[in-house]
Amino acid sequence: MEATEVGADVAPGDTRGGRAEFALPDRLPKSYRVRTELETILRDLDEGDPVPSERDLAVRFEVARETVRQALRDLLVEGRIRRQGRGTVVSRPKMVQPLSLRSYTEGAISYGRVPGRLLVSWDDIPADPDTARDLAVPVGTSVMHLERVLLADGERIGLESTFLPLHRFAGLRTTYDPSTSLYAAVRGSGVIFGQATERIETVLASPREAALLECTTALPLLLLHRRSLDAAGDPIERVRGLYRGDRIAFEAHLTQ
Repeated sequence: MEATEVGADVAPGDTRGGRAEFALPDRLPKSYRVRTELETILRDLDEGDPVPSERDLAVRFEVARETVRQALRDLLVEGRIRRQGRGTVVSRPKMVQPLSLRSYTEGAISYGRVPGRLLVSWDDIPADPDTARDLAVPVGTSVMHLERVLLADGERIGLESTFLPLHRFAGLRTTYDPSTSLYAAVRGSGVIFGQATERIETVLASPREAALLECTTALPLLLLHRRSLDAAGDPIERVRGLYRGDRIAFEAHLTQ
């Protein structure tokens, strides 16, 4: 494909004048053009409004239905639209979860959503090397493992696996309701959260994870690793959280 020159007599990547100039393609993919037009249409629609059908969009934009289908797939992955029955409707905005020492419950409520959880498993397991390191226990030590599906207004948006040192939190077995906030229960036991380290990556779901999150294995997920310490610097938890990239976003507040 030939390129259209940007800036007279300036080669791609030339930084003369303090800025780089690059050659741009003279033609954008049809699916990108269709997606741009679709975004304009979506701005005039409300949550739950139907999106025009593939056939109607193909006729309107004078492109093949596969071109429209690709643009719709991109918007589905981004969470701008969602399937409903045999059609497609406009999605509500993604829930924004703050990266902080607040619980998922607090974050969901602050965004006007109703939080919930479905218990998948709750058992004691031997600590593997990574878990043992993060919880400061010997490898093979029994640790508490809690796996739950996270809900927002009844919709599955995350899958959270939490590992806790059993010697500190064995009492949760008789006092804690796993459909509620674990952070509230930990704080209620007298533990004060001091700090946490988090790392976020993008991954694809395994078949089991996709089934629990009611999504496809092709949907990008946000994988969050967290290690939390109490005010004295002792480990509280190790968390592996998977979140649907089309339903949730994370936000950090930074200060100097």
